Amino acid sequence: MNNIEKVKESIRMKNIDALLVTGAINRRYVTGFSSSAGIVLITKEDAFFYTDSRYIEAAEQAVQGAKVYMVDSKATYVDKINNVLTSIGAKKLGVEEEILSHAEYMKYKNKLSASLKPAQNILTALRTVKDEEEIKLLYLAQSLAEKAYDRVLQIIKPGMTEKEVAAELVYQILLLGADNVSFDPIVVSGAKTSMPHGVPGDDIIKKGSFLTMDFGCILNGYCSDMTRTVAIGKVTEEMKKVYQIVLQAQLRGIKAAKAGVTGAYVDAAARDLIAQEGYGEYFGHGFGHGLGMEVHESPTASPSGKTKMPENAVISAEPGIYLPGKFGVRIEDVIVLRKGGCDNLMSAPKELVVI
Repeated sequence: MNNIEKVKESIRMKNIDALLVTGAINRRYVTGFSSSAGIVLITKEDAFFYTDSRYIEAAEQAVQGAKVYMVDSKATYVDKINNVLTSIGAKKLGVEEEILSHAEYMKYKNKLSASLKPAQNILTALRTVKDEEEIKLLYLAQSLAEKAYDRVLQIIKPGMTEKEVAAELVYQILLLGADNVSFDPIVVSGAKTSMPHGVPGDDIIKKGSFLTMDFGCILNGYCSDMTRTVAIGKVTEEMKKVYQIVLQAQLRGIKAAKAGVTGAYVDAAARDLIAQEGYGEYFGHGFGHGLGMEVHESPTASPSGKTKMPENAVISAEPGIYLPGKFGVRIEDVIVLRKGGCDNLMSAPKELVVI
């Protein structure tokens, strides 16, 4: 079953007559086609992809499962959508309430013939559960990021700046064939490693400090995300101790992760260990987040994750300890939730690397 057929099946189970897909990532998810302009209208029985002259030829070749039509000033998106809604007698049209801007919502509310109903949860639920082809694509993206990491490890040396290491990561990711980075790399050293989302600067990487690298790529529309903390030159006993606590917390969380448990349960497995070691107040974010066509999506493995996570959901595993003014440690893998446990999509070593 392709993704449009999955959406049709969901529409039949909801109290709506059709679904309007406007978000770029969701458009690609349902049609397999990436573009900066276009709208997909999916009914219980049919699907339509509308775009302008810039993309019409490519769309006709690439869109899967939907009829492709061009819009222009004489036949606008609203005109095309209303023609279908009228023909099927649609009264309720589902929309992506978390993606539509207020201006877009008001335009559709005032100009479309069906009333708008929140239906973001249809696409969120479908995208949360990956099929095996999606998991393969996520694995390939992770593997590429790991190769970039291996190359950059051979380049890093004291005296480089954080920006230089970040630039090398981006360069290697693109050189290896990625479509793009999945987010701007976080590369921080020394005391800045205590900031989970620190920004690379002109800071010089010095001996006796940690260097944290959090980065990923987009390959074939799917994202990777990994973090490794390495030491430069030498480490103190405290640095070793904190690193090992974070590593053991991550392994404990991964061991607890499986389909059917809540994100809060997985988070607690790691968080409780960190707290027992006396560092509970220094772990402020969640254990992990969903990953797929976006680097942050459903589900969440955090104290707020109260719903059971489904089989074949993909989440990050990234506990950390951050000591303000001193240093921080984070280690991140990506895992697939299975019935009896999980599969780790990554193979990069996690033992403390000293450069």
